[in-house]
This record gives sequence, C-alpha cells and structure tokens, in this order.
Amino acid sequence: MHKLETKREVSQLTLLLMVTYMITYMARNNFSAIVGEIATSTGFSKSLLAMSLTGSFIASGAGQFLSGPLGDKISPKRLIGLGLLITSITNVLIAVSPNPWIMLGVWSINGFAQSFIWPPLTRMMATLLSADAYKNTVTKVNCGGSIGTILVYLTAPIIIMLTSWKGVFVTSSLLTVGMLIVWHFCARDIPHEEVTQQRVKQKISLKMFVSPMMLMVFLAIILQGMLNGGVTSWMPTFVAESFKIENEISIVSSVLLPIFAIIFVEIGHWLYQKVITHPLACAGLFFGVGAVFTFLLYQFSNYNVILTITFAAMLTGAMNAVNLMLVSMLPQFFERHGSVSTVAGILNASSYAGCAIATYGNAALSETIGWLETIFVWFLLALVGTFVCVFCIKPWNKKFAK
Repeated sequence: MHKLETKREVSQLTLLLMVTYMITYMARNNFSAIVGEIATSTGFSKSLLAMSLTGSFIASGAGQFLSGPLGDKISPKRLIGLGLLITSITNVLIAVSPNPWIMLGVWSINGFAQSFIWPPLTRMMATLLSADAYKNTVTKVNCGGSIGTILVYLTAPIIIMLTSWKGVFVTSSLLTVGMLIVWHFCARDIPHEEVTQQRVKQKISLKMFVSPMMLMVFLAIILQGMLNGGVTSWMPTFVAESFKIENEISIVSSVLLPIFAIIFVEIGHWLYQKVITHPLACAGLFFGVGAVFTFLLYQFSNYNVILTITFAAMLTGAMNAVNLMLVSMLPQFFERHGSVSTVAGILNASSYAGCAIATYGNAALSETIGWLETIFVWFLLALVGTFVCVFCIKPWNKKFAK
C-alpha cells in the first residue's frame, strides 16, 4: 500500500492514533486509578478487587493472540472500532456491577476488547508510514497512553467528589463513544487484499518464537510488565496506606507516574535514534536505570511521600522506555514477513502476562510481607531484566541485524 509522504498526512494520522490510544487508556486504567476508592466505598477487599484487574490483563493478553493475526488478515480500522465499542459498553456495566465476581467478568471483557487496539494499530503504522515515520509515530502514540493515564488521575478525584466512583466509568464510556464516532469518519482503511499481499511475502515459523533468544525476549517483556503495570496499578493504594492520606489525594499525587513515562519514552526514542541504535541494548540500559530507582525507593519509601512517588515514577518511566523498545520497536523488524500485527500481539501479550502476575501478586505480597519487602522484589526483577536484555544482544544481531 502507498506510504503517506506529506508531513500533513503523517501528522494527521499520528494525532488520530495518539488520541485513540489516549482514550482507550482512560477507559482501561480508570479501574486501577480508583481501586482504593472502590474498596473504601463498597467494603470489598483489595484482593477481591484485584481479581478484576488481573482478569483484565489476562483477557487482554490472551486476546492479543487473536487480534494480532486478525490485524494482518482483515481491516485494522474495523478491529479497533469493535474494541472501542465493547470498551464503552463495559465501562457502563462495571458501574452497575453488584459484586466483585460480576466486576471480574465485566472487566475481563473490557480487557479482551482492549486487545483489539494495539496490534492492528501497529499494523496501520507499519503499512502507512516509512521506517523513520513509524519510529516517531509509535513513540507519540505511546505518549498518548500516558496522557490518558494522567487525565484519569487528574479528573477521577473531581468526578468522585461530584458524583461517586461510578461516575468515573460513565465518563470514560461517553468519551469512548465519542472517539468511536471520530474513528469511524477519520481513520484510514487498509483494504483486505493489501493486507493479504503483505502477509505472503514471508511466513514466520513457529521455530522463530520458541528459540532461546526469543524466549528470553519474552521473559524481559514479562518482567517489564510486572514492574510497569504492577506498580502503576497499586501506587495510589500504596501511598494512601503508607502515609495515611486520603484516596483522592493519593490518586492525584500519582499523576507523576505517567508524566515521567512520557519523559522517559522521549528520552528512550532519542537514545535509540541517535546514540544506542540497538533496541535490546536500550532496553537493558533502562532496566538498569529502573533497578537504581527501585533500590532508592526501597531505601526511602518510609521517609517522605514526595520522594516515594518520585522514585516510583522514575521506575515506571524507565519501564515505559523498555516497553517502547521491546513491544513497540521490535515488531518493525518483522515487516518483511508481513506479520507486524501478529508479532505486536504476541509481544504485547507477554507484557500483559507480566501485568496480570504483578497486579494480583502485589496485592498478595503487600498483605502478607508488607510493602517494603514487596519493593525489594521489584528491585530483583529489574536486575534480572537488565541481564536478560544484555544476554540477548548478540543472538538478536545474528538473526535480525539490518
């Protein structure tokens, strides 16, 4: 398919994809942002509510294996539209769910619907954009997700004060419906035959994905997901419990997490373009940075709320840079196979697997051994991620170096 060439066309596509991703993040991260308030208002335990977050991550991760291949076979525009529609419905249903078990079912469906966003979106970028434009656009789209998280943290306390926690989900649903309408009229379509022609260039063998090197890459992505999603999901609750402050205040204070995510993503993009041109080397560097700030968080988390939030924000920021390298940049290496969406789905599924493990694991660990020991576990995970990425650099070069 003809690549977009003019700066205006590329900018318009980038803005549309960025805003779409922002809205989907708002309609997904709203639950984790206000889980402490939901627990306070309903009396449900953190562990029970964490099941909904875990179910969402599991469903979204599993859905990647379906949406990835579908994104290479049928219209990405239609898949993303379907994801937006179901997301809007589940946000309304979660607000009227009477117990944690119904919430688990509804939010798992939400997670499955969210899986219809990233793989076909990646396919659109790879098909419509040049290699350099892809790198710039995918970075901005990632920032769009962080902006969505910021908006959730800033608006959720206001909506809760004006209505209740249920109003947060209703608002997210309305925004998603609006985005669906804009998407229908503004998104470019990729004809079915164009996708098919891309797919038949070269086929990806199963052997490629079960090689020791690729399995190590998957492990690194899982570790990134555990640190990024797990910390983001429970930071408001951790701050509220550790420093005895109101849930609304802890939610607003945690807005630093996505702000630093944007900063680190931009730094990661610059390093990848200008200094360290190897995605795994960049990922290893940011895993190491994350380990440093996790150790500082471990040392100072009981002393000052500002330091605690800042170090946690640095950690999640570094993990967002890792995500940019391993989940967003790596699929481009598979474009010659015509299976960018499939690869993006598999890599993103690994990230969601890590999020699912950590979301429930953090709740269980914090209730069993306490938050301080849980943070030390995060430090060990970051160290392992550093070594895994460094180990994979040479094997990756042998197979994928351009």
